Amino acid sequence: MNFNQLSFQVLRTDNNNSPRKYSLMEAEALAFFEKLLHTPSPSGYEQKIQQIVREYASSFADEIRTDLHGNVIISKNPTAKQRVMLAGHCDQIGFLVQYIDSDGYIYVQPIGGWDPQNLIGHRMQIWTDNGPIGGVIARKAIHLLTDEERKQVAKLKDLWIDIGAKDKAEAESLVNIGDPVTLHLGVERMLNNRANSPAMDDKAGLWVIIEAARRAAKHSLNVAVHAVSTVQEEIGLRGAQTSAYGIDPHIGIAVDVTHATDCPTIEKKAEGDIGIGRGPVVFRGPNMNPRVVTRLYECAARREIPIQRAGMGRASATDANALQINRAGVAAGLVSIPNRYMHSAVEVISLDDIDRAADLLAEFIVSLSGNDDFTP
Repeated sequence: MNFNQLSFQVLRTDNNNSPRKYSLMEAEALAFFEKLLHTPSPSGYEQKIQQIVREYASSFADEIRTDLHGNVIISKNPTAKQRVMLAGHCDQIGFLVQYIDSDGYIYVQPIGGWDPQNLIGHRMQIWTDNGPIGGVIARKAIHLLTDEERKQVAKLKDLWIDIGAKDKAEAESLVNIGDPVTLHLGVERMLNNRANSPAMDDKAGLWVIIEAARRAAKHSLNVAVHAVSTVQEEIGLRGAQTSAYGIDPHIGIAVDVTHATDCPTIEKKAEGDIGIGRGPVVFRGPNMNPRVVTRLYECAARREIPIQRAGMGRASATDANALQINRAGVAAGLVSIPNRYMHSAVEVISLDDIDRAADLLAEFIVSLSGNDDFTP
């Protein structure tokens, strides 16, 4: 069942705290989010998801282009003097086929950071030129492990994908070395307007920047807005670096996920107090321009958008890092979506949080005069 079929159950809250149903366009936006989560996009293999982005943005963008790196740049009012870039990366962590053994079992190498313990027993999809092939990733059953093996942490090289092939020849007739691999994709609704899926990192942030641009486009804008679906963030912020160089923005805001700490075993003294459903997170710190942060606070207060505040004392491991140090420097900001169980098969976010984040960024864009000075 998809979000369109469930849209009558999706509620948000007006300023007077009375629930209301999403409008038709907002239901379409939720369907767009579902499409993102069902589309494979390991770093370097983002072409399919970028087509989904281009199709959705065509209803409101003045200009859509794809650069040589694969970044999709959705522009509104592109000739305005002051340029704003929103960055949300479309790539997800995944794998690629490395080796097929004589029995037809498939071994992979990682794209991005994985905890192999989270993988054992999961359904997988290998995305071949002729479509996806299902399989499972496993190791031998616990009954067959030696006492010493049971004490060891599983390594990726010791896990294999079983697609049911009878031998190497059959597997090789279907799968090529270098084919991308993901966990079985799909989204599941949860209580309290929450949802779980692989790759909420960062398809939640990607949805926010595209939806923010769509909402801002309903207004008369004084700035050029470039919402960029960036590639290859998970292997080094690569797409943000190249797209920012091309756009040369004055202001740049990245939207990514951050660790929610409202679950067992996470130390809030070390990681901060961040909860799902309490609003997007606005970061402060050396990676963030203080005037951009203040403007985001002001926009949230004006629109009565709940936000959470967090600090980061180092360069962010997000596209905000690449944005800030682009060319002669950019007034950078970072807005994050609380996410439980990051880089696993069950990443959990709140739909309310992404909706509020889109409203916050749209308000930020609309508030700009085109002559704002963000010099610290």
